[in-house]
Amino acid sequence: MLQQVQRFHDKHRFRETGGEEMTYRIALMTEELGEISACVTKGRSEQALAEEVADLLILVMGTAIARQFDLNQAFWSKMEKLMLRESRMIEGRVRVSEFSDHA
Repeated sequence: MLQQVQRFHDKHRFRETGGEEMTYRIALMTEELGEISACVTKGRSEQALAEEVADLLILVMGTAIARQFDLNQAFWSKMEKLMLRESRMIEGRVRVSEFSDHA
């Protein structure tokens, strides 16, 4: 998948034309998250939801390309940390976080 996103970036010359600028990418990811929200809150089809999630995933992978970090390594490093965390029920929903018991 990452190689295909790289090909997409290369095809459209994102590096040279501003497509890899981070504030622009954040705006695009925010837009896609809004579209995901609309799918859920407006009862759109699972196919529509899947397409919007795929759009966000492509943008996330493109961000790794733009900032030149190893997304696979970052994923596994983060998963190791997450697997060590405890969970808590907060307002009836599970939450896995780095909890601070300090006020």
